[in-house]
Amino acid sequence: MTTASEAAAEPLPDRRRARRQDTKDEIVAAAWALVREKGLAGLAMRDLGARVGMKAQSIYSYFESKNDIYDAMFREAYLDFAGTVVDGTHTEPGDVAAAHRAAHAFFDFCTSDPVRYQLLFQRTIPDFVPSEESYAVALSVLDSLREHFGALGITDPEAADLWTAVLTGLTDQQISNDPGGDRWKRIVDRAVDMVIREIAPHLVDETS
Repeated sequence: MTTASEAAAEPLPDRRRARRQDTKDEIVAAAWALVREKGLAGLAMRDLGARVGMKAQSIYSYFESKNDIYDAMFREAYLDFAGTVVDGTHTEPGDVAAAHRAAHAFFDFCTSDPVRYQLLFQRTIPDFVPSEESYAVALSVLDSLREHFGALGITDPEAADLWTAVLTGLTDQQISNDPGGDRWKRIVDRAVDMVIREIAPHLVDETS
């Protein structure tokens, strides 16, 4: 906690910048709460302003547009994804179990928050395109996936596309057809084994 003397010693522009960032964080948190209630496309600036105790027009002094708010949400969610799914899964050469852990981490992260999943992996907001800065976070996640594959000796250039297609397919089915259940969660391991046989047959031979 910052003491009164420390706050007084802090340069005024830094304090203003910190307060502004705190307000932006509050707006983004309120936006998440709203879209989880009303759906991703149901974000209304008037409702958002009411949540944070300001007029809707005042929000534009922090974000230039509604899409800028979506962009901040996108970046925040991908950082969470990187910390939970990517950084939380450690891969050793030949460690097939790591692929299973990563798949379950992906599936659980996505199905635990369908609205967040829609923002990250679907085009639910037709006119929303992530900024270059935010999309760079998404690309870094994909690079990390390729690094994990490299540690497993997987060199197929289409491996990452096949992997994400299978896992998002399972996620879509779970969210759409068995929300809160485990129908598609139960077959994650089978799907991983199927993909591994396709992209890394050498790993299947090693574990046979």
